This record gives sequence, structure tokens and C-alpha cells, in this order.
Amino acid sequence: MSDQDFEEDGGGFDADDWSRLKPFTGAVATLDDVQARRAVFALGETDDPRVIDMDLPQPVIWWEEDGEQAAVIVQAETHLGNDGEEMQVLGLILPDGEGAVALMEDVDLVDDTDPTWRDLVTRAIDPSAADED
Repeated sequence: MSDQDFEEDGGGFDADDWSRLKPFTGAVATLDDVQARRAVFALGETDDPRVIDMDLPQPVIWWEEDGEQAAVIVQAETHLGNDGEEMQVLGLILPDGEGAVALMEDVDLVDDTDPTWRDLVTRAIDPSAADED
């Protein structure tokens, strides 16, 4: 998918075309990667940054303050914080194309047949779908 195609569709996805999202793998992201829209995040002031070896893109249910949301992981890194604690940090794409950053502990890995994930995607794309239940 070209950058122009990404910009024209807003970068979002639906329950059937999420796999076209391009993951950022093979290196720890830099600020330049984020500014070029190749990566969702770049962390500074952490130690021992490494890529998490996992198949991407990966559908997830993200448990955040406002409840559960469907998302797709496109970036996965592990970093050591100032306290020496390991953080598994994920770059997510939401159905509307927005990016978000989450910790691995705040997501459930699912596959694209998961009915809850599919419903969350549908509701994110078409809020009126919630009224149809």
C-alpha cells in the first residue's frame, strides 16, 4: 500500500481488511520513523530497547480507560525503564486510523474471527451499529 493510499483511506481498517496494515518490524523505532509514519511510537530515555519477536499485524482487544476497543498491533518493543522494570510496549492502529500506544498487559491477543473484536470494529466504524442490537 502506498502512502497516498494510506492517506486517502485514513489508515483505518475494518474487520476484513486489517491485515493490509504495514507493521514496523526489524528495528527499534526512532523519532524519524514516527515522523515519517512508519512507526507509531519511539521511546527515549529507556535502556536495552529491543523488538519483540511476534507476527504482526496482530488483532487485539485493548483494555483502556474508556473500556475495550478493537485495535491491531503494528509495532512491538520491549524497553527497560529507569527503575529497571521491563515494559512491553505496543503501537496500535485503531479502526479509525488513529495510532495509540499500549502495554502488552493491557491487551488480549485475538484472531480476526473473534466475535467481540469484530463487533468492536464494526461499532468503531459505524456507531449507529450499537443501536441495531
